[in-house]
Amino acid sequence: MNHGTALLWKRRALSSLSATRRGLPKEKMTENGMMSRAKVLTIDTINPTVKKVEYAVRGPIVQRAVELERELSQGMKKPFAEVIKANIGDAHAMGQQPITFFRQVLALCSYPELLSDSTFPEDAKSRACRILQSCGGRSMGAYSASQGIHSVREDVARYIERRDGGVPCDPDDIYLTTGASDGIVTMLKLLVCGEGASRTGVMISIPQYPLYSAALAELGAVQINYYLNEEKCWSLDIPELQRALDEARQYCNPRALCIINPGNPTGQVQSRKCIEDVIRFAAKERLFLMADEVYQDNVYADGCQFHSFKKVLFEMGPEYSDTVELASFHSTSKCYMGECGFRGGYMEIINMDDEVKDQLIKLVSVRLCSPVPGQALMDLVVNPPQPGEPSYDNFIKERTATLSALAEKAKLTEQILNTVEGISCNPVQGAMYSFPRITIPEKAVKEATENGQEPDMFYCMKMLEETGICLVPGSGFGQKDGTYHFRMTILPPPDKLKILLDKVKEFHQRFTQQYS
Repeated sequence: MNHGTALLWKRRALSSLSATRRGLPKEKMTENGMMSRAKVLTIDTINPTVKKVEYAVRGPIVQRAVELERELSQGMKKPFAEVIKANIGDAHAMGQQPITFFRQVLALCSYPELLSDSTFPEDAKSRACRILQSCGGRSMGAYSASQGIHSVREDVARYIERRDGGVPCDPDDIYLTTGASDGIVTMLKLLVCGEGASRTGVMISIPQYPLYSAALAELGAVQINYYLNEEKCWSLDIPELQRALDEARQYCNPRALCIINPGNPTGQVQSRKCIEDVIRFAAKERLFLMADEVYQDNVYADGCQFHSFKKVLFEMGPEYSDTVELASFHSTSKCYMGECGFRGGYMEIINMDDEVKDQLIKLVSVRLCSPVPGQALMDLVVNPPQPGEPSYDNFIKERTATLSALAEKAKLTEQILNTVEGISCNPVQGAMYSFPRITIPEKAVKEATENGQEPDMFYCMKMLEETGICLVPGSGFGQKDGTYHFRMTILPPPDKLKILLDKVKEFHQRFTQQYS
């Protein structure tokens, strides 16, 4: 090695040492003698809160389901012919047909040249023209105002007024969002602050939809669990809210209470009395209420009815309607629409401080706007064909057929699962899911623990490998210690749902026998 080369190596060594001391990535020697710089971003240097995020409905079991689909397509032999994904509330992926009127208007908005096509009904054309007139350059390709297209927010406000029996709604309180999830995370961003014992705590139901736990982990907030009562059809009990709140105040600052109604993953529909009790509780304890109401049209059980938190709040009088802070959320992804891919939604804000509202507008402005096609679809959901318009009869026919089919599948799911010894399923009163309780033999629990798996993950993974059915273990949603569940959607077509439920039944019997 000549003097120049030795000097170069010495400089590199000193540079590497200096970098190490400065906490920078260290250079490494490659096989060909060249120096390579270590990655700036590694698993040890990423934002630590990201590593705490978990999202069960698209977790490891779903990744394995995708692998199995690929293996089947490559001709590999399996004990099943297809993978049936009942893990996520994606209606169209499970075969539900879109509402004709919605797609007609969206087609016209996307390609306005079709407005001269006589095959499109006049009410679809008039809706498309109204939406396009509100778009910059009469194109859905233009940005909208950050809060959303004003005419769409006006239509949302009128929809809420009709839904809530005339309770006033101001379009300026409406924010169009990228699905309900976007609005929920935005509100949590506003709420989270403090350090240590003053850190914001957010109360969420257990079982819960994993968006909440994931968002709280990412934001570094404190998750406060309150348990739904499985023995009373997943009801919400005020004493349990009080217990969770009192315990949490010892280590954080509880500021918000999240409610999902109708419930996900548990499928319950809250009574009006329950909603009144929750509002009184939030008022007494000075909690910001977040009402996730994306399944408001998905109510199936006799005696059950959807009551919006806003309607009940205002009917309780000024003592509550003038003071309780509330954000409620809706989406185009659920109900009878199932238009998940368009990512349309809205949130309504009640009793928010004006200065905070300015900060909210600033926050949504950073994202520019939610997708304009999703905003257009939201407009159609809240302003569908009316009696006397050309598309009305077909719209009602399609809407009724979709909701009736869901109601039948909810009942079928409950009935079949409850015939299986070791499976107990509450009535699916609403939403799109069943969350049955399963008995797992001790021998299986022991094997799962030895494999480093939760017992219900072990159960669901074995079911996937043996039957091709993809469900989500209850541990991904939270559950009381010592209990096990899985969540499944009721979305597959009736014939496929029947096959799915029969396979679940056969698997559970086989699994129980194997590990008894």
